Amino acid sequence: MDDRQFRTAMGKFATGVTVIATEVAGEGIHGMTANAFMSVSLDPKLVVISIGEKAKVLNKIKESKIFTVNILSSEQQEVSMIFAGQRKDKEVEFEHLDGKPVIPGALTQIACEVSALHVEGDHTLFIGKVTDIHIEDEAEPLIFYSGKYRSLTSVQPVTN
Repeated sequence: MDDRQFRTAMGKFATGVTVIATEVAGEGIHGMTANAFMSVSLDPKLVVISIGEKAKVLNKIKESKIFTVNILSSEQQEVSMIFAGQRKDKEVEFEHLDGKPVIPGALTQIACEVSALHVEGDHTLFIGKVTDIHIEDEAEPLIFYSGKYRSLTSVQPVTN
């Protein structure tokens, strides 16, 4: 299989959209749009993010040893595009959760300390120990599927 075929196949898995952020003393806040995120463990509370070797934020997370996962709401497509480098004319103001940078209005903000990292292929997997969470219950998630932003629709339950 070629790279395009693999990428197309992976795009058939619908995901939420996140912005991964970190803050380095004296250098400010850095972030990137990502959909490679999942929970790992409930006890202790751990998550994993996957960052490509070419991503600027990779070494920033290695240096700071902290990151946040900001799960974006359906109202935050523009925020996703800013951190994907598709909108360079706008900036995002950050707040802090447990001393770590988070995006206001995100559906969920997850503050983490790096507990381990693993280099696999052309990515680094960061295991994050969750130190705090903030949840907004009144919003719908931003969804990404097959290279496009999407939104949720309800499906009728199957009856016998």
